[in-house]
Amino acid sequence: MKIRLALLLTLIFSVLSTAPSSAAGDRYALVIGNAKYPDADAPLREPINDARDVADELKRDGFTVEIGENLTGDAMRRAFDRLYGKLRPGSVALLFFSGFGIQSNRQSYMIPVDAQIWSEADVRHDGFSLETVLGEINSRGAGVKIALIDASRRNPYERRFRTFSAGLAPVIAPNGTLVMYSAALSSVISDNGGDHSLFVQELLKEIRVPDLMAEETLNRTRVGVTRASRGEQVPWISSSLAEDFSFIPGATGGRPTIATMTPPPPPPTSPIVQPPPPPQVELPPPPPPARAELPPPPPPPGVEKPVDKTQMAFADDPTIKSLTEKLDANPDDSSALYRRGQVYASKGAYSLAIKDFDDTIRLNSKDVEALNNRCWARAVIGDLQAALKDCNEALRLRPNFVDALDSRGLVNLKSGLTKNAITDFDAALRINPRLTSSLYGRGLAKQRSGSISEGNLDIANAKAMDPNIVQEFDGYGVR
Repeated sequence: MKIRLALLLTLIFSVLSTAPSSAAGDRYALVIGNAKYPDADAPLREPINDARDVADELKRDGFTVEIGENLTGDAMRRAFDRLYGKLRPGSVALLFFSGFGIQSNRQSYMIPVDAQIWSEADVRHDGFSLETVLGEINSRGAGVKIALIDASRRNPYERRFRTFSAGLAPVIAPNGTLVMYSAALSSVISDNGGDHSLFVQELLKEIRVPDLMAEETLNRTRVGVTRASRGEQVPWISSSLAEDFSFIPGATGGRPTIATMTPPPPPPTSPIVQPPPPPQVELPPPPPPARAELPPPPPPPGVEKPVDKTQMAFADDPTIKSLTEKLDANPDDSSALYRRGQVYASKGAYSLAIKDFDDTIRLNSKDVEALNNRCWARAVIGDLQAALKDCNEALRLRPNFVDALDSRGLVNLKSGLTKNAITDFDAALRINPRLTSSLYGRGLAKQRSGSISEGNLDIANAKAMDPNIVQEFDGYGVR
């Protein structure tokens, strides 16, 4: 019996030692082609065909592929969530996006087809940050992360911005990441008028070459695009891969030398990886007011309700006027309520913004964007107890919501809870190392907790990234 058991254990060990790890062999890809943007003069010709061809090639290369065409914001969010849910430690995750991309606050955003963009603030609300997506993929333990972004197009939204930076921004990505843009940083290209982009034509040609590592495949793609366009289009590559990876399984090619790669820009800091932030402690209730304020009595019958003077001051703003007209026609238009709240907040009319966010949440108590925005607006005006509840609820509904972590950090900073503030800002920066508000806020919190030199470094890096950050925090009542 002992001999049989020993033989059985030996056989099992032999099988396990020769079989590849299932996690290490898992390859998942999300391929998105967005072509029909209502704000564009005509649908883009290339993204759909390119997405289909890339998806077909990746399937041949052993990837489990989900393809999405003309995805709305909700559809893109669900697609990303499905990708996150599949990943296990050691998985390979690949993202291909073709459509419109916008650079805002030194980040690159992928734009869904239903985006309503009138200002740069809308980019961050409706778009999907590439850095945030890569951070989420990394948090699921993916060993190799690849992003192929064909979105360096002149988009129809830029003319609405008072200032803008064309093209895409450099990405600060986790270790083990390979990113390629179809054009150089901060530059745009025009579609070639055909059914496929030059970038994808060259990419597919090189992917099919055997015995190449992924970095070499993309470097050859860059050379091919540059030559075919006579230097007018030069793709950008950033790599921090820590292991060999080939699009074709089983390839044994050598890793290209470092000199052939464009190194990623250094992150502003190297935040220490820490466990997820602990639940926040509720702040003690504020002391009761010296004299109870009674609400004003309702107007008598036949007398019109008095108009809010602050609201009247913004009545002629074209964006607010348009949104108010929508709400007059349909008071329960949650999208218009949220938009108007955003605009009010951007103009410093926080009480009006909060009222619109109140109504948005009344219509949908799980609207995490509205909860976060109300948290932030309440924090600015000093209603810290209510603000903390909003941020906690937003993070309960979406635990790694970077904007809510940043907002809760501001609440804790204004409340004097510097350790909690540092924890929140650290968590936000792990997801998005370029979030200047978290970087600056962490610097202030570190200074106040006695870590003067570390705080000064964070503040200096934040100022270098965004010279207006000091003025922004002044507006929050934080100095």
